[in-house]
Amino acid sequence: MTDRSNGYESVAAEFLASRGSGSPSAVGVSEVRTWAHGLARGAAVLDLGCGPGVPLTQVLVAEGLCVYGIDAAPSFVEAFRRNLPGVPVACESVDESAFFARQFDAVVAWGLMFLLDESAQRRLLITMARLLVPRGHLLFTSPSEVCAWNDVLTGLTSRSLGAIEYRRELASVGVRVRAEYEDAGQNHYYDAVKD
Repeated sequence: MTDRSNGYESVAAEFLASRGSGSPSAVGVSEVRTWAHGLARGAAVLDLGCGPGVPLTQVLVAEGLCVYGIDAAPSFVEAFRRNLPGVPVACESVDESAFFARQFDAVVAWGLMFLLDESAQRRLLITMARLLVPRGHLLFTSPSEVCAWNDVLTGLTSRSLGAIEYRRELASVGVRVRAEYEDAGQNHYYDAVKD
């Protein structure tokens, strides 16, 4: 049976001990908070690869957004439910999810895209565009250069299509990258909007 969590269920305890603390100074918190400020209060946001919900989903909820989470690791979903009771979450892979059978004002995929193989990344870009309402916002992370490396926790291959390809793929489905930037952890962000 294929591991739908790309190896993260097998390292969930280690991940939760390090990243699952919910520290307000954790890498990505400032960038996600700034992005969330550009959304209307009450906007529906889909958090793909939400993990345990802290610290990033927690930031979105604190900003007054109506958040829905998806993660394929059962241990993360269980932790998410403890950390953010009442916030809808589904234990599904992005390849198989029904995405709550709705559209969203925004989609965020922090630390997820590069865990997928190239064809799954291309499918997810198309899916994210479909999930967004007109003028909906998208934020995801992946290196700006074309590269492959072994994930520190799982040892599995991660890969980036590179900024040029991400921009091209998004443009082909009516989504425009309006800004790119990096955080203190050298995560590269693609901040995009659906035309």
